[in-house]
Amino acid sequence: MNQVQPRLEFIPPAFNPLVLRCTELLLPFWLRYQTAIGEITAENVEVLVDLYRQFQAGKIRFLMAFRHPSTEDPFSLMYLLWKLVPRVAKKQGVFLKYPIHAHFIYDRGIPLWAGSSVSWLYSQLGGTPIHRGKLDRVGLRSARDLFANAPFPMMASPEGATNGHNEIISPLEPGIAQMAFWCVEDLLKAERQEQVFIVPIGIKYQYTESPWKSLEKLMSELEIDSGLPVGMKDQTEAINEDLSSILHPSSLLYRRLYRLGEHILTLMEDFYIRFYHQTLPKAPEISTENANEVLAIRLKALLDVALQVAEKSFNLPAKGSLIDRCRRLEQAGWDWIYREDIKNLEALSPLERGLADRIAEEAALRMWHMRLVESFVAVTGSYVLEKPTVERFAETTLLLWDMLTRIKGGNPFGRPRLGKQKVKITLGEPISVSSQWDAYQTSRRKAVADLTQNLQNALQDSIAN
Repeated sequence: MNQVQPRLEFIPPAFNPLVLRCTELLLPFWLRYQTAIGEITAENVEVLVDLYRQFQAGKIRFLMAFRHPSTEDPFSLMYLLWKLVPRVAKKQGVFLKYPIHAHFIYDRGIPLWAGSSVSWLYSQLGGTPIHRGKLDRVGLRSARDLFANAPFPMMASPEGATNGHNEIISPLEPGIAQMAFWCVEDLLKAERQEQVFIVPIGIKYQYTESPWKSLEKLMSELEIDSGLPVGMKDQTEAINEDLSSILHPSSLLYRRLYRLGEHILTLMEDFYIRFYHQTLPKAPEISTENANEVLAIRLKALLDVALQVAEKSFNLPAKGSLIDRCRRLEQAGWDWIYREDIKNLEALSPLERGLADRIAEEAALRMWHMRLVESFVAVTGSYVLEKPTVERFAETTLLLWDMLTRIKGGNPFGRPRLGKQKVKITLGEPISVSSQWDAYQTSRRKAVADLTQNLQNALQDSIAN
C-alpha cells in the first residue's frame, strides 16, 4: 500500500436469499477443489438442532462462538449449518424452517486483502463488519441489532483472528460477552421473554494421512530460503538427541525444525539490533534441559521489540497483551492510510497528495512489523515437544513459512497444502447469559470477565479430545 485511500466505509449487511442458495450449491465444489478439507464431522449437533428449534419458535436468541485456528473455518461452519444440522434434524423428526443460517461478525480488514468480491458476498450472506482496534460504534450497533432482532442467530470468533494452532486458544476478547449482555438488555427493554445463550464450538483439523514427506520437502525449501544447508549431515550441528528422541518418525526432522527456528530468530534479533537500534535482553545459558524454554524467552523478547519499533512510529504506548498491541497498531496504520480527515482526495493539491501518499506508505511499512508478530502470538516454543503429532509439527512449520514469506514480500495467504485434512467440529453445552443478568447489574466488568472466562474454558474443553 503506497497511496492514500478514502475512509473505510461501513459495509451494511444485506442478506440475499438467492445468494445464500447459490453459495450453498457451490459449497461442495469449493470444499473439494479450493481447500484441503476432505471430510467434516460434528459431535453434539443435536444441541444446535434444539437451539434452532427454540429460536424459530421465538423462545431464545443465541450466538455461536467458534474456535478460529484456520482461514478455512468458515467453510466448515457453513457445512455444519447448511448440511449437518438439517440432516440431524430430519433424523430426529424435528421440523426446521429453511434456511438454517446465521448472521456473522467479520473483521473489516478482510475485504482489504480478500477483495471487493468478498466484501459483496459477506454482505449478501448477512455478515456485519467490525474494526478490531477501536471503538467501532457503527459496527457494534449493527451487530447488536442483529443479535436481538435478526431472523437468524449470530456467529463470531471470540479470539478475533486465527492463531494457526489447533490446540492453543488465544485469550478471548470480551466483546462477545458484552454483546450477549446487551442482547439481554435490549430484550428486557422491549418486554420480550426470549432467553439468551452462547454456544461454544470447537474446530480441529487432522491430516487423513501423515504428510511427513511433504513436511520434509517444505522444511528443505525453508532451509534454502534462510541460508541453511538442507538437512543435517553434520551431526555436530544437531541439538542433543535426548531433546527429541520421543518424536515420530524421525528426531532428525525435529532437530531441523529447531535449528531453522533458532537460525531465523538469530537473524531477526540482529536485524532489529543493527537497523532499528533496539536492545534485547541477554538470553539465559542453553542446556539440554532448557533449550526450548530459552527459545521461547528469546522469541517473546523479539516480538516485544518488533512491536515497539512500530509503536514508536505511531506514537503509541506499549501496553497490554501482544494481541491488544497488534490491534492498536493495525488501527493506527489504517488511520494513516484510509484517511477520515480528508473529505475529498481529488481536491488535494499535488503537494498535499504526495505527502498523504508518503504517510500511507510509511504506515504500511510499519504495520509489516506488526504482521510478523501477529503470526506468532500463540507460539510457546515447546508446542511440538509437549505432544509430538504431525499436526503440531505442521502448524509450527507453516508459521515459519508465513514469516519467511512476509519477509520475502510474498503472499502469506497462499500457504502450501501438505495433504488432505478432516475437520472435527464439537458443539459444547450452551451457556445461559440471561441467568447471569443479575450479576451483570451488580458489576458489569466482573460479569463480562467471568462470562469470557467461562467461554474460554468451554472452548478449551471442546478441543480437548
